[in-house]
This record gives sequence, structure tokens and C-alpha cells, in this order.
Amino acid sequence: MASLDTQLGFRMHAERTPNPHSIKWVLGSEVAPGSGGASFQQAPDESVSPLAARLFAVEGVVSVFFAANFVTVTKRPELEWTQLAQPIVDAIKQVLEGGGSALGPDYEPAEAAEGDAVVERILEVLEQEIRPAVAMDGGDVLFVGYQDGIVELAMQGSCDGCPSASATLGMVIETRLRERVPEVQEVVSV
Repeated sequence: MASLDTQLGFRMHAERTPNPHSIKWVLGSEVAPGSGGASFQQAPDESVSPLAARLFAVEGVVSVFFAANFVTVTKRPELEWTQLAQPIVDAIKQVLEGGGSALGPDYEPAEAAEGDAVVERILEVLEQEIRPAVAMDGGDVLFVGYQDGIVELAMQGSCDGCPSASATLGMVIETRLRERVPEVQEVVSV
């Protein structure tokens, strides 16, 4: 997809993801500094996320995910990207071009999970190996919990609802976690 540059140095380009209903908009600067990722399944108040609120105002947007230097937008399946691309670009530029923030003062990040040594090893594999790889496709994987050998993960961004997400979860994430953390017996999406 094409790169979009303005005279002010605002840079952004779109990348397709494995999910045909999600596009990853990569920016030349940080989107949500220090947040570690933020996912929205419905429009938040502007005080929580001015950018998510603006993106949900685009007819057909069903979820928004921010991380590092990108925004992943997921659309309703019956709509075409040609109908949504320009309004999405306009919304991103309106909020971020002048140095605005994707997240507002009322945004509260999810609490980090605490746990024992097994959970710490699971989190280490997720942080060092899995999440960076998944972010390349415009998504994220969040640790939800661990009990009796079962790891619960939440798929976000382009991974949420992606046709290949179950294969990624089972063949890639579960396999890698079982290799590095023998206590893991199964990985499930919640």
C-alpha cells in the first residue's frame, strides 16, 4: 500500500495483515508512548482515547489497536477498504499530525498479571519472542492467566478474528511455550 507524507514530516503507510479485515497503519513516530498496547472494541470517550474515538466515528470500524508506532484498524467484513481508507487516514492525521496523543488523560492500562515462576517464564517468552513477531502483522497477544497447565491469551488487533489466528495460537505460540515452559500443556484464546 502507498506511503502518505505531508509537508510537515508526518509519515504513515498502510500494511496488509493476515486478517483481510484489518490494516496496520505504520507511523514514523510513536503512537501510544509507554502504553505497551491499547485495544478498543467500541468507541471510548475522547478523554480515554481521542484517536480511538475519532476512528470509531468512521462508519464500519469495529476495533482499534495501538502499539509502539502503529495503529491497526479492523472493519466490518461487508465493507471494502477503498471505502474506509481515506476517512481512516484523515482521522489519524487529525489527531496525531500536530503531536496529539492516541491516549487521553483518562486512559488506564490493563493491570500486569502477577504470578509465580511459571507465569514469569511464560511472560518472558511472550515479551521476547511472541509479541514482537505478532506485532509485525499488526496484532498483539496478551497474557490473561495460567492455571493447571493452561495458558489463557487474548488476541488483539489484526489477530482478533483473523482466520489464521487459531493456527498461530496452536502451532506457533503453544508449541514455543511448551518448548520453553514444560509446565504448559495447552494454550487457549479467551
